[in-house]
Amino acid sequence: METIENIAKNAKSAFLVTMSLDNETKNKALSNIITIIKEKESEIFESNKKDLIEAKKLLEEGKINKPTYDRLKLDKNKLQGLIQGLEDLIKLKDPTNQVLWEKELDKGLILKKVSTPIGVIGVIFESRPDCFIQIASLIIKSGNCAILKGGSEAINTNSIFCDIVTCALEKTPGFDKNAINLVYSREDIKKLLDLDEYLSLIIPRGSNSLVKFIKENTKIPVLGHASGICHIFVDRTADYNSALNIIVDAKTQYPSACNAVETLLIDKEFDRIDDLESDLIKHGIKIIKNPDNYSIEYGDKILALKIVDNVDCAINHINKYGSGHTDSILSNDKNNIERFFNLVDSSSVLSNCSTRFSDGFRYGFGAEVGISTNKTHARGPVGLEGLTIYKYKLIGSNNIVLDYVEGKKTFTHRDL
Repeated sequence: METIENIAKNAKSAFLVTMSLDNETKNKALSNIITIIKEKESEIFESNKKDLIEAKKLLEEGKINKPTYDRLKLDKNKLQGLIQGLEDLIKLKDPTNQVLWEKELDKGLILKKVSTPIGVIGVIFESRPDCFIQIASLIIKSGNCAILKGGSEAINTNSIFCDIVTCALEKTPGFDKNAINLVYSREDIKKLLDLDEYLSLIIPRGSNSLVKFIKENTKIPVLGHASGICHIFVDRTADYNSALNIIVDAKTQYPSACNAVETLLIDKEFDRIDDLESDLIKHGIKIIKNPDNYSIEYGDKILALKIVDNVDCAINHINKYGSGHTDSILSNDKNNIERFFNLVDSSSVLSNCSTRFSDGFRYGFGAEVGISTNKTHARGPVGLEGLTIYKYKLIGSNNIVLDYVEGKKTFTHRDL
C-alpha cells in the first residue's frame, strides 16, 4: 500500500500540472465525472447501502448518533443534486488566472495581481458521502490537488466516488490522476499533518475537538470552522408568520447542518412570544429556556431560547457565545437591521431569511469545500474563489531599480 508521504509527493507533482490547465480541460474532467456517476448509479447505491448497514449497528451500539446516521444516506435526490452541482460548476468561469487589479508603476512597467490555485489541500470531512464529489469537483475546477479523508462510516461510498473521479481524470487528456486522493485512517491524518513540505492548506470539516487537534499538531495553515452556533434574533417589529416560518425552516429543514439555528433570541417587546414558543413546539422543536450553556451545537430539533432587551443585547450575546458562522435578524426596522449587519462579527449575517441559506451552493459558489470562520484569505462558504490565492506579475520593458534610486525615473503608481 502506498505511503502517505508518497501520496503527498505525487499530489505535489500533479499540482505543477493542474495549476496551469485551461478551463476547457477542467470542465471536461467534471463532465466525465457526471457521465461515470450516471453509468455507475446502481453501484453507488449498493456501496452506500453497505455503509448504512454498518452504521446501523454503530447507531444501535451508541457509537454514532442519529444525525450522523441520517447524514450518511445517499438517495436519488442527493445524487441528482450532485450532478446538478457539477453541471452548475461547469458553467462558472475559471477562478484562476483572473486579473484582480492592474497598476502602472511607470510607463512600460505594469504590475498585475492575478488569481492562482493554492496547491495541495488536505480536506478532512464528515460522514456525508456527497461531500467527496462536491469537494473533489471544486478542487479540480480551481486547479488545485487534494488529499481527502472522509468519515470511516462512509468508507464504501467514498471509495467508489474516488474511483469514479480517478477514472474521469484518466479519461481527460492533460490531467494527472494523482490530483485527487483518498486516505482512510486516523493514522493517515496524523502523518498528513507533518507533510508541510507538500501540503499548502488543511481544511477540517468536523467536531470542535478535531479542528483543535489539527491546529495544534501541524505547521500547515488550517482553514475552517470548529462549530456552527447560529442565532436568529426576533426583533420587536418582526412579522409573526414570517418569523415562525423562517425559524422552523432554520431548525427543522436539516437539523444536523452546521448552519441550522441553535439559539433563538427574542426582543422582550415582541408581542407574541408565548404564541411563538407554542407554535415552535407544535413543529416538533424542543425549547430550552435560558440554558446553562449557550455554546452548544445541538444538531437536532432542539432550540435554546433567551429573551433580550433590544437589538444591542442580541448583538452582544451573539458576539459572546456565537462561533462566527451565521446569524440572522428578523425585523422590519431598517436601522436595527443595519446595526445588526455592521456589529455582528460573523462570516454570514442575514436579515429576514433562514440561516440555512449560508451555503456555497445557495450562494452560487458551485457548492463549497467548507465554511470558514477564519479572518484570512477566505471567510464564509469557501467555494471556488476561496480555493484560490494570488500572485503578482510584473511586466517590464528593460527596467532597472537604479534609475529610480538615482532619480532618473519616477514611479507613477497609476491604477489601470
